[in-house]
Formats: sequence, C-alpha cells, structure tokens
Amino acid sequence: MTSPAASILQQRLTEQLGSVYHALTAVELTQLVAELMTIAGISDLEELPQPYTNHWDQRDAVVITYGDSILQSDHKPLTTLKNFLDRYLKNVINTVHILPFYPFTSDDGFSVLDYSCVNESLGDWTDITNIAEDYRLMADLVINHCSARSRWFQNFLAGRNPGDDYFVVADPTIDLSAVTRPRADPLLRPVDTASGIQHVWCTFSHDQVDLNFANPQVLKQFVDIIKQYLDNGVRIFRLDAIAYLWKEIGTNCVNLDQTHTLVRVLRSLIECAQSDAVVITETNIPNRENIAYFGNANEAHWVYNFSLPPLLINTLLTGDCGYLKQWIMSMPPARAGTAYFNFIASHDGIGLRPAEGLLSDDEITRLIERMQSFGGRVSWRVQSDGSRKAYEINISLSDALQGSIEGSDHYGVPRFLCAHAVMLGLEGVPALYVHSLLGTRNDYQRLENSGHNRAINRHQWQLDELCNRLDQKTSHEAAIHDGLVRLLTIRRQQKAFHPNATQFTLHLGSQLFGYWRQSIDREQSIFCVSNIAKSTQRLALSDLNLIDNQSWHDLISGMNCSRRDMILTMAPYQTVWISNLIEPA
Repeated sequence: MTSPAASILQQRLTEQLGSVYHALTAVELTQLVAELMTIAGISDLEELPQPYTNHWDQRDAVVITYGDSILQSDHKPLTTLKNFLDRYLKNVINTVHILPFYPFTSDDGFSVLDYSCVNESLGDWTDITNIAEDYRLMADLVINHCSARSRWFQNFLAGRNPGDDYFVVADPTIDLSAVTRPRADPLLRPVDTASGIQHVWCTFSHDQVDLNFANPQVLKQFVDIIKQYLDNGVRIFRLDAIAYLWKEIGTNCVNLDQTHTLVRVLRSLIECAQSDAVVITETNIPNRENIAYFGNANEAHWVYNFSLPPLLINTLLTGDCGYLKQWIMSMPPARAGTAYFNFIASHDGIGLRPAEGLLSDDEITRLIERMQSFGGRVSWRVQSDGSRKAYEINISLSDALQGSIEGSDHYGVPRFLCAHAVMLGLEGVPALYVHSLLGTRNDYQRLENSGHNRAINRHQWQLDELCNRLDQKTSHEAAIHDGLVRLLTIRRQQKAFHPNATQFTLHLGSQLFGYWRQSIDREQSIFCVSNIAKSTQRLALSDLNLIDNQSWHDLISGMNCSRRDMILTMAPYQTVWISNLIEPA
C-alpha cells in the first residue's frame, strides 16, 4: 500500500510534469512519476521533508575549487586537495564545492563525457567520498548540455539509443534571433547523422550540445545520476546553466516556465531522497530573473547573488557605495528554507549581465576599462540584433582589487580583505573561491596556453610552493589567507550572521557602506561598517542605533565602542563589526 507521504508526492509530481509533458496520456504520466520515484529510491517514502527549514547557519562557509587546483607529485589531486583543506581551512570551511570532476573534453570540466565516473586524472569515487565524510560536498549537475564526444551524442549521430533523441535539433532556416545567447559562436552546429545532416543546438560551444528535456527519458537519466551522487556523499546540487534548459521556438529560450517547473520536480525528488540536501541554481542573468528561482520557496534552496561581484568591485574601485547600497536595499529577504549564496569571485569571470539595470552603461564601461588595465580580459555575447556585448570580465580578484579607478596603489591587500568583510557579513551563505583564499594573481601563461579567457583565473598551485608561501607570514598569499581565516573564524561564532538573520541598510554617506544584522532570536545585533575609500573616514557612533544599556565592541579589533559620543577614525578599507555580544575570536 502506498504511504500518505508517497501519495502526496505522486500527486505533486503528476501535476508538475503534466504541465510540461502535454503529449503524455494520464497512464503514461502516472508511469513516468512511478519510474522517477523508483530511480530516486523514494517509492516507499514515509515522510515528506519539512518545508521552510534552514539546513544551514552562521557556521556554514563554502570553498569553490577545481579538483586539481593544488597539485603534488605522485599524489592524486583529490587526495592533495583533501590534505590541503585539512591543514589550512578545516576550522573555518565546512563545505567544499568541487567543480566538475568527471571525464570531459573542454571548458575545464563543463563539457561532460560521462556523468557516472570520476576523471581518473583526479582520483576516483573513494576520494570523493573521503572528502564528503569531513566536509559537506557540493557538486555540479551539468544539466543543460554534454560533450559532443559523449556516448549519448555518438549514439545520436548513429541513430542508436540511449541518445538517439536526447538532443535539441532545429531547422536552420527558422528565425532564432530572439534566443538569448551567452556566447558569440553560432547557435546551431550542423552534424552528419545516420539520417542525414541535422543542426544541433549549442548554447555555449559546439563541443557542448544541449540536451532535450522535452524527452522524459533525459529527465530519467538525470534523476539516476542524482541518485548516484547522493550515494557518494553529494549533499548540494549546483544546477549548471539551468536557465537555458527548455527550448521553445519563438521565445528567448531562457527562464521559461517549463524550466522552473523542472527545477521544482528535481528539488522534490532530491530532498525526498535526502532531507537535508540543497539545490542551488546557477543563473548568471539579470537580478530580477535570478531571484525568481527561489520560486515560492519550492525551487532553489540557494540562489547565487550574481550581482554582488560587479557591484562590490565597482564600489571599491570608485570609492562610492551608492549603487551597491541601492541594490542591497532592493533585495527581498530570503524566506525561511531559502538563502542567498554570496560570492565575489569564482572559476568564471565577473558577470556583467547581473549588473544590467543596476550600474549605468558608463559605469560598466569604466569598470571594464580599469579591469583591462589591471590585466583582465573581456568575454563577449551576441545580442538579438547581431551586435556583441560584454558578457563577463576575466581576471583574478587579487588583481581586480589592486587599485582604484585612478590606477594601481599600495592598498591591494586591505581593499581585498574589505571586499570579503562586506561579503561575509551579508545575509546569505558565503562562498570563497580557492584562489581568493590564496590571493592568487592572474595566470597569463595558462591563459596563453589555453586560449580561453577564463583560464587567467584558474591557476594550478604546486603544494610545496604554496605551503612555503603560506608559512612565510610576510608573503602576499599569507597576508590574504590569514586575514580571511581570521574573519571567517569570527563570523562563524556570531548568530547575527546566520544566513537568514535580519538585515537593514545603514545610511552613512557615500564612502561608508554599512548594514545592521540581528539574530533570529533578537539577542545579538552587529553593525557592519566598511570604509570603501582610500582616504580616512570618520564614523560617529551616534549615527548607529546602539542600545544604551548594552556594551558594544568591534569584533575585529576588540575596541570598546560603548560610548555613544565616540567617533571612530577608520583607515582606508577598514571594516568594523560592532556587536553587543562578544564571542572569543
């Protein structure tokens, strides 16, 4: 007999999938739901997951890394990564996002050959599960496309299954100019198949062929992949390029209703199989469209805060927080059971689409020009009229913050730490790219060797060299690493930094950026204020709502801030976290 929980889930999935797969009969739809639940291992579901539950708190912090970002001779890279994490980050980082660790043909892992295997040059599933035993593991579900050399696509070319009808094909004579493109390459790629020339849809590159989710068999394949990942310790699923999943001729083919529905389906299956699992959507698109992936607290648990990197970097370059403050004030609080995913740098570039409508065209142009002067590169996309527009800036964060809009200066390290102090205090779960934690600079040799702009920020460290630099306390890398570790150590002890704690923006002028956080139980308040300029600024504590009968201290410096008439002299790029509760750092 079917349990009440399983019956409710069956009904929910039937309604959702029925809105997507109109051609299926009622019997076929019932069969599809039953097969999906069986594949996910939840046919005998006894209890539905509790809605609006936060499976995270202020102790959560994520490091984003490739499996081979750190290398050691005669050691598997995944083993080396685990050893590095244990030695340098275990006390401050509890979650690891290992970027695609599967066999691949291009795009540093995002053109997947085989979803069921670990790239043997990195290690094997045992190495993945070893990491998952000590850290919450986040992995990519590269769901929009796969490699043109994958078995599925080779079967498509030969007219065999599985794969014969797994890919999106289109008539090249049809007008596809409305399709939103993140790249400048032609959308369609002609290929010779057993049934003649066909034109396959390639949103990102001609080696990354888009999968056809209008075929329910593709959905079943990915639910099977999800089950395997859960069995190997994955607890956070990053849905890569999910916004482009569903194609419908005559639309822009981004953020379609069917895509949102399939995100809800995947979330239901994942959290019913593993109640504390998290779904995060990777949607590098304008801000309003991005946060729509929260749905009604029934789509993504976490949504990337893609607008934060360009806005925060622009703020620190210009010494004016006006645009950043305006955006922060407009952001709705995340509902219980959802959270923002905050980051400043990642394996990709600084996305410019999320800055559209938030920064003026002149500001974006000025930002691009300064990043190019700091050694950065620009990647482009094609608009509907055929013109090119900047899509992202490719540069290491350390180089991006080496100076202001006026040029390079000697404030690089404090400016870099200020950026992270702002990010670490904001509502949401913080994520740090491994090369940000290490202060890695632009890798021009890797850029030249690969010919791909994103390679500039995908350096590979040799472990011995890296450890030597981190252990030399006067090195650039040690200054960055030690500064960030200290901020992370303080952060994880403050319940006002819970990802869902209250946040209000402070109005302190254009050169002091501030916000107030209050813990969910209302016991702790923290006033976070950063001098985002390279000149000294004065902060009058009377401008903050410090309750008189409480003692206030700066968590970072330890300074007593209880006198309401006190005026703090803030050095360039200094941050204070003024709290009424003091926890030892």
